[in-house]
Amino acid sequence: MAQRDLHTWLNPRLDRAAALVDDGRPVRAAGPLRLGIDLGTSDVVSMVVDAEDRPVAVCLDWADVVRDGVVWDYFGAIDIVRGQLERLQARLGMAFEEAGTSFPPGTDPRISANVIEAAGLRVAQIIDEPSAVISLLGIADAVVVDIGGGTTGIAVVRDGAIVYSGDEPTGGHHVSLTLAGNRRIGLEEAERLKRGAGEEVWPVVRPVFEKMTDIVCRHLGGHRVPELYLSGGSCMLPGVRGLFAEAFPQLAVHLPSQPLFLTPLAIAAYRSERTSGEQKWK
Repeated sequence: MAQRDLHTWLNPRLDRAAALVDDGRPVRAAGPLRLGIDLGTSDVVSMVVDAEDRPVAVCLDWADVVRDGVVWDYFGAIDIVRGQLERLQARLGMAFEEAGTSFPPGTDPRISANVIEAAGLRVAQIIDEPSAVISLLGIADAVVVDIGGGTTGIAVVRDGAIVYSGDEPTGGHHVSLTLAGNRRIGLEEAERLKRGAGEEVWPVVRPVFEKMTDIVCRHLGGHRVPELYLSGGSCMLPGVRGLFAEAFPQLAVHLPSQPLFLTPLAIAAYRSERTSGEQKWK
């Protein structure tokens, strides 16, 4: 598959996903639909896409049910997924029987699958997060940096295949901890402030992102690639792309318009031999 352009192909889909979050209006979409569920450290996102990988319905709940790839609040995660499934089915007027999901590299894939199955769905496929993004964009030679809630993950891609992957425990949660300590506020308030006052808090949290660039530099090692793709909700803070461009001047640094929704879109759009691509209409 040819590499997909961020500006003409990806960003319009991500912008549409952001606009659709918990939009309660009924939707009628023709053709087969696919459901992807992303169990993140800071949020749970369920996204439905059509045959052209365009989002048609999206649910997002900010939640603390996953930490470092481990579902520590198992029943809380199930309740959130069930609630999102009910909202999506009511909006689309259809019943879903299966969903795709993902897992951070180096963690047990069954952790996410167990939640999906407990919510009453069949698992269509499970794919690690960097591979999902690589598949979505048709990336041939690059490094994908996924700044999640708990970790910074790195995947080096050569000739369309991952030749190296790794992650370290520095992510959006650590950004919030730094902000909470600086402002002497609770963690939940720091999370809200991080999401809503990016320019104001950037000088405070920049050192955390500088550590992330150090992590990427160390893991990138001697791998020679021309591009770097950023993913994950924490990348939405102003200054992130510029910082990575400064740290890696030899690379073209790409930041999607809505990085929070990149992995959910990649999960929903991913196709494998096990994916039927069909859902049952009511």
